[in-house]
Amino acid sequence: MGAVDSPKTNKENPLPSEATKILQSIASKWSDVADPNALQVIRLKGAMTNEVYQIKWPTKAGEMSRKVLVRIYGEGVDVFFNREDEIKTFECMSKHGQGPRLLGRFSTGRIEEFIRARTLSAADMRDPDISPLIAAKLREFHDLDMPGSKVIKLWDRLRYNWLNTAKRLCSQEEVEAFRLNALEEEISELERKLTSNHCIGFCHNDLQYGNIMMDEQTKSITIIDYEYSSYNPIAFDIANHFCEMAADYHSETPHLLDYNKYPGLEERQRFIHIYLSSSGSQSNDCEAGQLLEDVEKYTLASHLWWGLWGIISAKVPMVLAEEVGAVGLFLTRCDAGRMADESGIEI
Repeated sequence: MGAVDSPKTNKENPLPSEATKILQSIASKWSDVADPNALQVIRLKGAMTNEVYQIKWPTKAGEMSRKVLVRIYGEGVDVFFNREDEIKTFECMSKHGQGPRLLGRFSTGRIEEFIRARTLSAADMRDPDISPLIAAKLREFHDLDMPGSKVIKLWDRLRYNWLNTAKRLCSQEEVEAFRLNALEEEISELERKLTSNHCIGFCHNDLQYGNIMMDEQTKSITIIDYEYSSYNPIAFDIANHFCEMAADYHSETPHLLDYNKYPGLEERQRFIHIYLSSSGSQSNDCEAGQLLEDVEKYTLASHLWWGLWGIISAKVPMVLAEEVGAVGLFLTRCDAGRMADESGIEI
């Protein structure tokens, strides 16, 4: 999950020495930097999987400073994704011009190009001027031809990776309280009912506002943070994006989702039409209606996805445990899933 630009300056340099050396080497190649050693380290709040820092150097002209981003990998996150796969995805996305360039790597993190754009806020997600830009960018993202296997990762990750990990980390009382023993069959039932000729694309799988940036001048959208990215049904990615509109991770209750903010039917239809037509071909009502129907169903899978993520996060020493009530997020996702199930969604 991405960082929101709400910085807190650290009095002492919290970076590993090897990262500091690489940063000084990078800055020494910039002729406008007065002193490569005079770096300023600013912690960016809101990152849930890593620690993220903005690094600044004053320039000789004293105008715009040079900046890069340092990402220190969170402890315990290997239970969620393969870090080497994520780095390969990052490098490939960079080559596609889809995100920041990779400037350097060290044993516990990496250094990225600083994108001069603002991270979106929770309110931006439903802004009628911004949401269409996200829809078009998401279609472009899904159409990327990424290396590696193009098989769906959703179900195996839920069933064999996250569910097994949750069972291993939880006490027997917690396993029973969260009904973890019943989830394997529920995941399999969803897979049986949802996997049928659905369009597959390269999905972000975590399209919340902190992972979307916008250049205010050009209005161009950049999607960042690819830890969870993989090939999946595109309906799952859109479903997750709609659910994220109900979240505000910078409120006093970041673990509670407010479904009064969930996009209404017309809003969802508009997003789908823009998504489908952004590639140049005009979408028809039948195609849009089918995709919207698929999205509604994959909402259930999205709740399972982040529900399991939440309970595992409460057990591993990652940044999220400090900033978001992980178990609370699990419970609110489960409640949302039950409400969706009870609302009569036919799958």
